[in-house]
Amino acid sequence: MEAQQHTITPREKLDFDLGGDIPKYWFGNDVFKSRYFDALSTIFPEGERYFISCVRDYRDQVTDPKLLQEIKDFIRQEGQHGVIHNQYNERLKAQGIDVDMLERIEHHMLFNVIRKYVPKKSTIAETAAAEHLTAIMAHSFFERKEVLAQADPRMRAMYAWHAMEEIEHKAVAFDVMQKVAKASYLRRIIAMMLVTLGFNIHALLVTRYMLKVDGFSRWQRAKLWAKGLWWLYKPGGLFLSIFGHYIQYYKPGFHPWQMGQMRSYQLWLDTFNRTGSPILAGEALHAAGA
Repeated sequence: MEAQQHTITPREKLDFDLGGDIPKYWFGNDVFKSRYFDALSTIFPEGERYFISCVRDYRDQVTDPKLLQEIKDFIRQEGQHGVIHNQYNERLKAQGIDVDMLERIEHHMLFNVIRKYVPKKSTIAETAAAEHLTAIMAHSFFERKEVLAQADPRMRAMYAWHAMEEIEHKAVAFDVMQKVAKASYLRRIIAMMLVTLGFNIHALLVTRYMLKVDGFSRWQRAKLWAKGLWWLYKPGGLFLSIFGHYIQYYKPGFHPWQMGQMRSYQLWLDTFNRTGSPILAGEALHAAGA
């Protein structure tokens, strides 16, 4: 049975109190978990600019008014994600993290190498794959209450909002890839394998850099890595818990709206619409976790 398709709703001028007293290690004082999510925050702004550019490659070829509107809303949502993560990244800069350097490296790889030399059919396939990964991460982060139980509520709310909007627009790049670019099944699955590998390596490299900046000794970092990698990749951990959802992408007839309805999405949406507060909506979403 197909999951219900959600309306893509750009939300702007949101206040997560990112200028407040958020602890440096805001994830239950766990260094690795905090820095891993911080690494994601440094990756998102340039990554989302890349996704927008890959979808825009095909916008002029789209004739379906519904898909055109979805592309417009997708671009607005992704742009706003970059704005909010940049706000948080200013905190990281104050902690000694050279966010500008990290973004320069990422921008060079995405725009001066991949965008320049990789065929557009492949880059839209990579975008569709990345959008699937970010959408299913929402399930990992919020369907089980214990995952983010120790996170600062403001940070939890920021990732909740980002996750819910990823679910809303999870099929846009996929539909452009299938209906407009007409990328082959082989191109689609190769893109997913490359994105899966690339995302994990990129996030871990940035985490490694942050732990070095924080001044931990080699032995301290080794202990942090051992515990952190187990948290990420153990059976039932952050990522393997959603492996069944992930692997669906490799089915020949797959479409993002065939599965993956997040049961608490509507609760987040209703709370946000009623209160106008992304923090209260994030808390409601977290409380609804199993």
